Amino acid sequence: MTSSSEPTPSPGFSDAEARLLDELTTRFVEARRAKAAAEAAESVALSEAMNLVTVRRARVASADSRTTDLPLREIAAELACAVRASDRTIQARLAEAAMLADDFPDTLTALAGGQIERGHIVAILDTGSRIGDPKARAEFEQKALGICRRETPGRARPLLRMLAQRIDPIPLQERHDLARRDRDVRLRDGDDGMSELWSLQPTVIAHGIFDRLTQQAKAVIEARKTDAAGTATLEGFDDLEGASGEGAEGGPANATPEPALRDTRTLSEVRADVLADLLLTGHATAGVSAASVPEARAIHARVQITAPAATLTGDGDEPAELIGHGPIDPDTARRLAGHAHVWMRLFTDHGTGCVRAVDQYRPPASLRRLLAARDEHCRFPGCRQPVWRCDLDHTFAHVEGGRTEACNLAHLCEGHHVLKHHTAWKVRQLPGGVLEWTSPTGRVYPDTPARTLMFTTVQGADAPPGDPPDPPPPF
Repeated sequence: MTSSSEPTPSPGFSDAEARLLDELTTRFVEARRAKAAAEAAESVALSEAMNLVTVRRARVASADSRTTDLPLREIAAELACAVRASDRTIQARLAEAAMLADDFPDTLTALAGGQIERGHIVAILDTGSRIGDPKARAEFEQKALGICRRETPGRARPLLRMLAQRIDPIPLQERHDLARRDRDVRLRDGDDGMSELWSLQPTVIAHGIFDRLTQQAKAVIEARKTDAAGTATLEGFDDLEGASGEGAEGGPANATPEPALRDTRTLSEVRADVLADLLLTGHATAGVSAASVPEARAIHARVQITAPAATLTGDGDEPAELIGHGPIDPDTARRLAGHAHVWMRLFTDHGTGCVRAVDQYRPPASLRRLLAARDEHCRFPGCRQPVWRCDLDHTFAHVEGGRTEACNLAHLCEGHHVLKHHTAWKVRQLPGGVLEWTSPTGRVYPDTPARTLMFTTVQGADAPPGDPPDPPPPF
């Protein structure tokens, strides 16, 4: 028997299969459009119910918050029972619907027309509701809708965070300094002997912690040693449970050891174990972890940050951006810049915001740095895998004469790299780093670099030169 790491190419679609897929896609799109319209109608009903709450509250002449809260509770209870939902859930939906109707009316209209979906609504409300100035909030809404009509909710959220920061008249540094006072650690006991340890941290710290845990967990998994029987030895919390000279079950420390257990922990499980080890002992104590990560090669958190030069020099207070999340305060950006081993300058097109070049430090890697800055993540529509987990792919194959240059390279994660080469999906690269994907049914899905999309949104331009026209609404 032979095996190959290369997937078997998908056979081409027959005419009948292509017609069937086209029909199924159309039905799916129509169903999503109907779903979005229904959700908009539901939101309108809830906003009108919230208006009724306001009317009934006005009749209550009491300073007692429990009394003034009764109209909301009684109306929410009625609606919740009618649809077999939690009344607390309906209370939250009532507040959301009222905010949507009062502060983001065009967003509600876009939902009713199937131009966006509920995930976009949540992203817009989460980021835009913090803008207190009505004029600034209205400007945010229009530009946010432009982003949401082109991007998935997951990709749109970090762009909306940056957009809200640029538009909000209150500086991010002021808001961050105030919010930082709320950092906290909390413990909540759950069922089955489990508890939640939760912490609110500045964004850079939280992402750095999670990235380091992920790297450490992957190193532990890679270092699993397989014995002759095909099993791996698992050393867990031996140093904690056996610190008193007794085994985990209270027996003598020199008792006959149990047969080695096979380590079948998932990445999430190992990540949680590494966190526990680091917090309880100061280092990852499992033997397999220590063997895989020598002390001289400690794993450090890895984050990608883009900051205006004026912010780093102290001549400006424009926010920096933690790639994949959104804005971070200028003070944090300047502090990180002072300790970073490598920073690279980005040169962008003044008309489009597209990254054109990077500094020439370490020339052999200059093209990779340019593309990492341009792409930020996998360039298949909707995918957010960061560039360091992606392959650099020649859009037009190198073996067929494709050149190794920025206009013919893009980052693709493993799954979408395989999709490009072994299925009926096709892609071509347009000016400005835009990738134009064509599905087996002939539908075209453009993917614009995030920084170019943000630049044109903030500038209010219709579309950058060379960029394809806006795609049709998703529904």
